[in-house]
Amino acid sequence: MDIGIFEQYESNVRGYIRSFPTIFTTAKNSTIMDDKGKTYIDFFGGAGSLNYGHNDPAVKAALIEYIQNDGITNALDKATKAKHDFIVAFQETILKPRDMEYKIQFVGPTGTNAVETALKLARKVKERSNVIAFTNAYHGHTLGALAVTGNEFYHDNYYGVPLNVNKLPYDNYFDQGMDSMDMLSHYLGDASSGFDLPAAVIVETIQGEGGINIASVKWLQKLSKLCQEKDILLVIDDIQVGNGRTGDFFSFERAGIKPDIITLSKSIGTGLPMSIVLMRPEIDQWEPGEHTGTFRGNSLAFIAGATALERWKTDNFSKEIRAKGEKVGAAFRKLQEQHPNYIVDARGLGMIWGLESETEGFCGEVSHQAFERGLLMETAGAGDQVLKFLAPLTISEKELDEGLKLLEESVKAAVEKFDKEAA
Repeated sequence: MDIGIFEQYESNVRGYIRSFPTIFTTAKNSTIMDDKGKTYIDFFGGAGSLNYGHNDPAVKAALIEYIQNDGITNALDKATKAKHDFIVAFQETILKPRDMEYKIQFVGPTGTNAVETALKLARKVKERSNVIAFTNAYHGHTLGALAVTGNEFYHDNYYGVPLNVNKLPYDNYFDQGMDSMDMLSHYLGDASSGFDLPAAVIVETIQGEGGINIASVKWLQKLSKLCQEKDILLVIDDIQVGNGRTGDFFSFERAGIKPDIITLSKSIGTGLPMSIVLMRPEIDQWEPGEHTGTFRGNSLAFIAGATALERWKTDNFSKEIRAKGEKVGAAFRKLQEQHPNYIVDARGLGMIWGLESETEGFCGEVSHQAFERGLLMETAGAGDQVLKFLAPLTISEKELDEGLKLLEESVKAAVEKFDKEAA
């Protein structure tokens, strides 16, 4: 196969192919093979859409059976057995055990559709247009979601953003320890601050694309309390760091809070297009058909998602995620200790981790060295200053150990290159 076909005929907008310039053909759990027979350990995980790995046997069997039985593929929002079974599985396995009473809205197939829906609904319910978002946030690329996304690379004045959005500092944004929740409380308590009462606050508990920034439990609890006191809807974007990424199914469980609205996508359909919005029942104020989308009824994703939820019927999966996360964390901290001139921080939670460098281009070089050695790993942050670990949660111990060894070799090679160039 000719990889030049993509440069010749595909739009310049293509991105990941530039970091991983090969043609992939097959994959199993956390190992991918290309058309030349080379294998790669996957620490990229479909940007968080493959938490359950590539071609999970149970998911694959369920999909094959459904297709062979002529199951309905797309029913929009008509009632189907596939949707029925997903709703039952999600309620019985995820929501009820956590004492979470939420309605489910199936929206367009991607995460940005869920964000758009959440923002639109919050504004409708509260009859206020202003929304608060945070520095380094990432919520998607459609115009409403882009308005609450921080990275200036994705913005252009022609797009018409920010669309009634105020940005505030995320937790620990300032080195001096300034608390943005105290700042927000002061703004809202001052009638002459010029800060309009918002309909909603939208936040990621861990900013993945923003550079693996982790909000503290205290900060999240203060945010939740302030939203309750000021009649503001709290929207948690759990699209990348939900679905078990932190060890709990929802990333906010560690803070003991219950958001008004939750957005989920990526791994909720095991990588197949599906996106949902969870809302407290009293917030469900839509008129029938008021917010629609042709592909809000992807039955294949319902089948795959319901099958994947079987893993959450016990706490064994959470324990496995935390144990693997501890191994990754130890390996990342060791790399920081070994190369302090190039790695200034190692941070993460569960199975999302990052290595930060203040040396321009260093993380990109590590990613390149990793690819050459058979490891897929991408960068994050506004300046690509963070190397991001986002492997499938189902990665085997063997695959994880092999990948961490390749990462160690890749970091060493990048250090040697940068040292040589500086000499």
